[in-house]
Amino acid sequence: MNVKYSSLFEPFTFKSGFRLDNRIIMAPMTTQSSFENGMVTTDEYLYYKRRATGVGMVITSCAQVMENGKFPGSLSVSSDKHIESLSKLAESIKSCGTKAILQIFHVGRMGMSAAIGEQTVSASAIPAPRKDAETPRELSTEEVHEMVKAFGEATRRAIEAGFDGVEIHGANTYLIQQFFSPHSNRRNDEWGGTLEKRMRFPLAVVQSAKEMIDTYSKKPFLFGYRISPEEIEEPGITLDDTLALMSKLKKEGLDYIHVSVGDAQQSSIRNKESKDAVLANIQEEIGQDIPLIGVGKIQTPDDALNTLELGLPLVAIGRGLLVEPDWIRKIKDGNETSIRTEIKPKDYKDLYFPDAMWEYVQSRPGWLPFSESNPKK
Repeated sequence: MNVKYSSLFEPFTFKSGFRLDNRIIMAPMTTQSSFENGMVTTDEYLYYKRRATGVGMVITSCAQVMENGKFPGSLSVSSDKHIESLSKLAESIKSCGTKAILQIFHVGRMGMSAAIGEQTVSASAIPAPRKDAETPRELSTEEVHEMVKAFGEATRRAIEAGFDGVEIHGANTYLIQQFFSPHSNRRNDEWGGTLEKRMRFPLAVVQSAKEMIDTYSKKPFLFGYRISPEEIEEPGITLDDTLALMSKLKKEGLDYIHVSVGDAQQSSIRNKESKDAVLANIQEEIGQDIPLIGVGKIQTPDDALNTLELGLPLVAIGRGLLVEPDWIRKIKDGNETSIRTEIKPKDYKDLYFPDAMWEYVQSRPGWLPFSESNPKK
């Protein structure tokens, strides 16, 4: 291995005692390939197993905590009947010698009534600022409490299924972010209005999950939170809002915060005068108190190094591992120049993409670097 990349493979131990063999994490990415009832498919087991070897840990695609919080093909952790299916997924990842982390979420207003069989729900009856967005139903106070409990129950199921941890998905415009955002949360009760009240739902979710970890886990169980630091909408989440929430989150027993941005090197999407990377700003403000994971367009080992150089201790790789499942091995073997950066027709079978996922990525121009317009053919 080129000594230049040795820092990527240094072990990392969290304050809880949970240890990773290196600094590289497989980022959570939707496969859209679970059965309609949320059970894991054989294609998904193979997809994860193909990519798990060598990384410090794998964070799965998001699993809904309630059935009205899903999108087509998403995993489910909404009932005890899903534990056995999820346990097979955990084992398929752990059999590769890495840690398995289940990401849990609720889609909120970003879902579709056709998929869930009823009107979507959110903090308020405000549609997402996108074409053809549906207007959600505002959750009642009682339903908010039920939702908080659902995240706790999902955490218990993840423990019973044998996962090594959970990541609360508070990013990417899903329900938890919808409660935190002044755009989607227009409530005037205890769950909305001021910044302090908009923070209550994400904090309550974290507390619910932590209670289950303390009650049911018999060994160190990794506990993370994913967050999107800014929104472009007006009104929208600002970096100051996020730092305020993070200052609360760091006191809730989390092991890490996973900061979701489109590009790890990007500057603020709201403050055009700022030229500093948002991840660097967050690391400076809060990184000494809680470990941060950086993510966003990290495809080559040099991209990963550049992210560590922002001060963050951990790096999550998404599309890089989709295109090159042998990313870790090739660096360790000193063959980093052979890492694939585009998909060619001859690579299709080797990548073990579930068919539904393959169709999904091809429907999103620019989402993956194809060398030809239809690499499957």
